[in-house]
Amino acid sequence: MSNIREVARLAGVSVATVSRTLKSPERVLPETRDKVNAAVEQAGYRPNLMAVQFRSRRTGNLVILVPAIANTFFARVISGAQQAAQVANYRLLLCDTQGREEIEREFAELVYNHQADGVIQLRAYDPFQTPFPSAELPPIVNACEVIQGGRHPTISLDNRAAAKAMTEHLIGLGHRRIGLIKGPKSSPLTRDRVAGYQDALQHAGIACDPELICHGDFSLKAGYDGAAAMLKLPDRPTALFCENDEMAIGALKHLKQQGLRVPQDVSLVGFDDIPFAAYCDPPLTTIAQPAEMFGQKAVEMLIALIEKKPLAQRHVVLPFELTLRQSTAALK
Repeated sequence: MSNIREVARLAGVSVATVSRTLKSPERVLPETRDKVNAAVEQAGYRPNLMAVQFRSRRTGNLVILVPAIANTFFARVISGAQQAAQVANYRLLLCDTQGREEIEREFAELVYNHQADGVIQLRAYDPFQTPFPSAELPPIVNACEVIQGGRHPTISLDNRAAAKAMTEHLIGLGHRRIGLIKGPKSSPLTRDRVAGYQDALQHAGIACDPELICHGDFSLKAGYDGAAAMLKLPDRPTALFCENDEMAIGALKHLKQQGLRVPQDVSLVGFDDIPFAAYCDPPLTTIAQPAEMFGQKAVEMLIALIEKKPLAQRHVVLPFELTLRQSTAALK
């Protein structure tokens, strides 16, 4: 069986040079890479797939950084990414980062260690922001929650326009006291959806009441607690807009516990159109966004970067749809 010393002898170089060539081919002169490559083939040396990596300079692995793997929306994004990766003969390495920067950096650096070819980041944080200059950036695509003005290709939704459309729907039904249960303060999604809500109110000549905006975190409990806070207001809202479906489902539970009917007493809407939304009682009016397409497009864009193919667009905005179901009704 051949070994690295045999490869070094055939190539006429040191063992250290062979090792460096296999691990970091960009650090070796082209003529040296060619000699080592020929020696690897002649000797039949196969060091844990490193010969394959050496020839192609790729591992076939893609890292996807997911801030909350238990979130139903992200599960659908992952599904779309997995299907697209499989079609292209790439493997998806999934990392549940819990939104922690140190975990994101650790897994993103697999690219620098030649254990992965590129990164998909689903949160508005650049894991390569320091100390890596632009010239050294590895292939990376930022999808879903994107960095505004970032240096990476992005795939996003016009969250501001979507939230405006949903708020306008409620205003069109006669609602003027519209409560908003927000996502996390740090999320660009929260910022854009609040702005869309405020745009619609302003356009309709309705004053934005700060008491009607409640902080949340995209969880079921946040929706439950947010609805409880809204119902304690002296002039409670006649409609609730939750910035994702999971919070809307949590809010629905509290409304029912208080003996209120949806939509007869309170209209309720969400955002995302997760599978559970259509099976609530009543089925939930929501904003449908193409979660699987986020994953699919992110993988396709990342592979194009890896294979050094031109991108048709560096910043893709996917469409949304206002999905009307039975959780909203005209104000009595």
